[in-house]
Amino acid sequence: MKRTLIIFLTILAMSTQLYAQKIDFQLLPELMKSQPEKFQFILDNADRLRVQIVYTQIDRDVLNRPSFTTYGFRLNPQEYFYPASTVKLPACVLALEKINQLNKKGLSKDTPMFTGAEYERHTPVTGDSTSANGMASVAHYAKKILMVSDNDAFNRLYEFTGQEGFNDRLRTKGLKDTRIVHRLEVGMSVEQNKRTNPISFKENGQVVYEQPMITASREYFPVEPIKLGKGYIKGDATINEPFDFTQKNFFPLIEQQQLLRSIIFPNAVPKEQRFDLASEDYQFLHKYMSQMPTESKYPAYSLPDYWPAYCKFLMYGGQKDAVINPNIRIFNKVGDAYGFLLDNAYIVDFEKGIEFMLSAVILCNEDQIFNDSKYDYDTIGFPFMKNLGELVYQYESNRPKKHLPNLSKFKFQYDK
Repeated sequence: MKRTLIIFLTILAMSTQLYAQKIDFQLLPELMKSQPEKFQFILDNADRLRVQIVYTQIDRDVLNRPSFTTYGFRLNPQEYFYPASTVKLPACVLALEKINQLNKKGLSKDTPMFTGAEYERHTPVTGDSTSANGMASVAHYAKKILMVSDNDAFNRLYEFTGQEGFNDRLRTKGLKDTRIVHRLEVGMSVEQNKRTNPISFKENGQVVYEQPMITASREYFPVEPIKLGKGYIKGDATINEPFDFTQKNFFPLIEQQQLLRSIIFPNAVPKEQRFDLASEDYQFLHKYMSQMPTESKYPAYSLPDYWPAYCKFLMYGGQKDAVINPNIRIFNKVGDAYGFLLDNAYIVDFEKGIEFMLSAVILCNEDQIFNDSKYDYDTIGFPFMKNLGELVYQYESNRPKKHLPNLSKFKFQYDK
């Protein structure tokens, strides 16, 4: 009885949250039904595929100020999905913000950053051969994250921010259900992830800021366990029981788009949702969120490992030979792991005056076995992302707008 009451109250709170944001749940199903050859499978299996979509229309007034209308499909901030690399976007934001709030003479996002090792499984960093000066920095790590979703770069910004600082700061910005509690790829324990490496910043050989190892004092895990699927691979064995996600990261889709809106339109969100970033910080984020890896010199990314549409799932799917529309730029962060495929994007067409936000997640794991590296990204996930991006783009192309947007602030010279 008590458990039933908790579930009811949770659903009620969730419904109240979505209602308060005035999210329309009619449009997206109607749009997908208009192209059954592309979306009927998705519509028929949406629950099993754990599909969620958030689409936000943007309308401008005569002064170019934006207003927003949001549409959802199966949107549920309590339904778990593994957020994969989408957690790296807030890492960039919070690292830039922390630099500003430290307010130390000689400390900036470009100051050389040195990572030490003090606890088990810690690894040090003394430089970065992919940067112009051979040194690591918050800015260079952020570039690697935003262009190609580098895992080590995320881990270094996670260590700089600290697990407690990371989660508590996001909560103050209204991201109440988000929890980011571990590094990526390195497979550390709960205790190891609580402890972050010591870090120092040096300019001309002189220490301008030093941060000791930070240990989180509390945990952020949910009360109820989260278990999905029917089995998972551990070593060489198949374990025939659901895979446990309880101690893994979570970043609800509605909160992902909320963060994106705060980054793209900081002056159009409530003050309590804005981050302590300067205009040049926003320009930095916008530039590298939209820069294709093949346009970068430092770091240098080239074929065949990287291609122009790399990490641009909406509109282009996973196509290595995709024909890039030169008028379109996608400001986004993607993720893919354990069969979950995600993209959280602001998409613009400078020539047609189109802009919209679109975020989506889908589970591509038909055999329901996790950790086996056998996922259905190519047959289910990437086609869905490409088709969804094109569907909304086509709808936006025909949607009447009283005032076309001035998008000049989102145009950049991608030369380094």
